[in-house]
Amino acid sequence: MTAPHVPVLLSEVLDYLQPANGETYIDGTFGAGGYTRAILDAADCTVVAIDRDPAALEIGRAEVGRRGGRLTLVPGRFSKLDEAVATPVHGVVLDIGVSSMQLDDATRGFSFRYDGPLDMRMGQAGLSAADIVNRADEKTLAQIFSAFGEERFARGIARRIVARRADAPFKTTRDLSGLIEDMAPRRKPGEIHPATRVFQALRIAVNRELEELALGLEAAERALAEGGRLVVVAFHSLEDRIVKQFL
Repeated sequence: MTAPHVPVLLSEVLDYLQPANGETYIDGTFGAGGYTRAILDAADCTVVAIDRDPAALEIGRAEVGRRGGRLTLVPGRFSKLDEAVATPVHGVVLDIGVSSMQLDDATRGFSFRYDGPLDMRMGQAGLSAADIVNRADEKTLAQIFSAFGEERFARGIARRIVARRADAPFKTTRDLSGLIEDMAPRRKPGEIHPATRVFQALRIAVNRELEELALGLEAAERALAEGGRLVVVAFHSLEDRIVKQFL
């Protein structure tokens, strides 16, 4: 397996996890396999790697054969990670949010930087971002943008979306990002793209990421042996808040 990138905070994750010979670990967000590979390289241990993204599992299949039985891939959500093991484990690592591999694939529809279908699903099931944008009422859209994206123009953007979709449905990332860009004030140097928060909010809503995180933390607690370690890499304040409340 060749990972597209080195995962963020890799050395810090290994420092906290402290992989040891003979122990078992869960990588609840396999992705491109960066953490799993590093854990297996650090000690003669075993890893159970979980991901709901078929593309991630496809990447991992070649690695399974090279690890001599030390790696098991499990399709599914990390909110049920405790069901993937029969005995308590010594460590769990969770890297929350979207991966660069997903962001860089235009066909997945995660990023406003590329034109592709407005999808954003990490797995293959459930509503897509286009489904939500085209079906949810104005109030619901505004709540999503505000709660999950902390977007200060949530109501105005929701209003424009509802007006625009009356003429034609949103199908692509460019359809949505273009509308937001057109109504946004001119960006100052260093400011984020005006569609950043809306895209984050939709992705979180589509994949139920915050609910998944809360359930995943509880599942990790059930799966860990006494003295086991849980390492969570979070990227924004919504995730950080959930982790701190759990601790």
